[in-house]
Amino acid sequence: MGVIHLTGTLRCAPDQQQNVRDALPDHIALTRAEPGCLEFEVVETAPGLFAVSELFSDQAAFDAHQTRTRASAWFAVSEGMVREYKITTV
Repeated sequence: MGVIHLTGTLRCAPDQQQNVRDALPDHIALTRAEPGCLEFEVVETAPGLFAVSELFSDQAAFDAHQTRTRASAWFAVSEGMVREYKITTV
């Protein structure tokens, strides 16, 4: 089993942008503290457009991250945002 690498973007509507910006620091900190998280970056590259790069040690760590995220405040804030991701095994 290899390292899981997710890259892509997420986009939010103008009326959601500040809520996303406000929730993002906690989401990043919680994710970086997860077992198996090797790298986690989310950067706003244009208003409402965020570049995402995630690196997890294996599929189990990535799956645990997905499970935690779906039960988080971040998910409530970012639900419905357009996500365009590519997931590869390195």
